[in-house]
Amino acid sequence: MTLYAVKPAFQRLLRPLAHRLADRGVTANAVTLAAMGLSVLLGVGLALAGSGGRRGVFALLPAFLLVRMALNAIDGMIARERHQTSALGAYLNELGDVVSDAALYLPFALLPGGWPAAVLVALAGAGELAGVLGQVAGGNRRYDGPLGKSDRALAFGLLALPLAFGVPGGSWLTGVLLLGCVLGVLTILNRVRRGLAGGGA
Repeated sequence: MTLYAVKPAFQRLLRPLAHRLADRGVTANAVTLAAMGLSVLLGVGLALAGSGGRRGVFALLPAFLLVRMALNAIDGMIARERHQTSALGAYLNELGDVVSDAALYLPFALLPGGWPAAVLVALAGAGELAGVLGQVAGGNRRYDGPLGKSDRALAFGLLALPLAFGVPGGSWLTGVLLLGCVLGVLTILNRVRRGLAGGGA
């Protein structure tokens, strides 16, 4: 089970906004690039704040991750429903997710006990690659969990809160991130296994 299952309901809420943006000339690719650019900017801010001991900035992460998920849903709806799907859009969508994840989650590795965040980011990238390879194998793009993109966003958003409010990093942070790594490995295995089986997404 993964948060990807609630995506249709999330899209229904955002569809009116997506169409208003499209009516004003905003393209799907522009939304994708905006989500990636904002992610990189916040990631730089988190890295600078975290390494300097000013961790209150991490309080911005949960709200921004919700905004990012909304932008990711909006770009897909504009692309499909306004006939803007393209090869370039597919590349931007997949690469944008990997770049955004790295920018937003690598700063956790700069905190005491946060070193597994770097491993988790690498596993997340491998998981997205495994998902895309489901199409190469003749099936569908795989979104299997237990730690898909939306699940990672929820996990890191929740993890940011105690850090933002002064809870020091340490062994607890290492343990939580290592658990995330285990879930990341399981996600890769699930996507490969179900991709080879040729099942639906």
